Amino acid sequence: MKIAVIGADGQLGSDIVAACRADGYEVVPLTLAQLDITDETRARQVIAGSAASVIVNTAAMHHVEKCEADPARAFAVNAQGVRHVALAASAAGARLVHISTDYVFDGGQAAPYLESDCPLPLNVYGNSKLAGELFVRTLAPRHWVLRVSGLFGSHPCLEKAGGLNFVDLMLKLSREREEVRVVDDEVLTPTSTREVARQLSHMLRRGADDGLYHATAEGHCSWYEFAREIFRLSGSPIRLNKAAPGEFPMKVPRPKYSVLENASLKRQGLNVMRPWPEALAEYLREKHGIH
Repeated sequence: MKIAVIGADGQLGSDIVAACRADGYEVVPLTLAQLDITDETRARQVIAGSAASVIVNTAAMHHVEKCEADPARAFAVNAQGVRHVALAASAAGARLVHISTDYVFDGGQAAPYLESDCPLPLNVYGNSKLAGELFVRTLAPRHWVLRVSGLFGSHPCLEKAGGLNFVDLMLKLSREREEVRVVDDEVLTPTSTREVARQLSHMLRRGADDGLYHATAEGHCSWYEFAREIFRLSGSPIRLNKAAPGEFPMKVPRPKYSVLENASLKRQGLNVMRPWPEALAEYLREKHGIH
């Protein structure tokens, strides 16, 4: 099986390339420089030329504040660009695997969201990603849409300052400061990009049904609780305190609760996602040498 990975130089795309190669698949890595999905003609040419039977799209504009400031660009990438990829994958007879987000929900419920729950995004980013999902589900007959949450991985996050994910940022601050304050009123599931890549490779091996999937680590926490576990595992002596309400005012509305339940994966006996603290410990051990 030949797999083309769009956004192969990104935080998630890099791990998907590695996981698929480790499982013996032939991989065509397509970096963001090689394929701008907003160019419909180029998307058709590159995807057809790859001769891949599976197209994995990780390309996205996911900086929430930048999306809010430039909705036209956000929709050009996250919706119209995804439409281009879906049409190209369909024309090539390939399966399309598209990565989406927990931000398609408004966070108004107190129990993990199922794939069957109605999305209601709060911001431009979430709306543009939801539009992309719908293009995939209507234009690509063979597809998997995978919603993920709170990603962290060994490769740089291309849209974040310095490429730092939350884990690496906390470790950096622990070396520079005596105290850090983190919000405790947003609940999510931190998810390792390596875990998502393993889950996708497992779905390829086992042959999952077409459709929509939640693919996040097991369990959930607030950002404060996430930071506390990072510092506990790393042995950092830094003082961690909860931020006061309104201390870090949000520039863009975000869901207060965006925990996803991997119901579709579990229904098919395909869920291999581990509890988030286990994946965090592996990440700290392998990237930072913290045991």
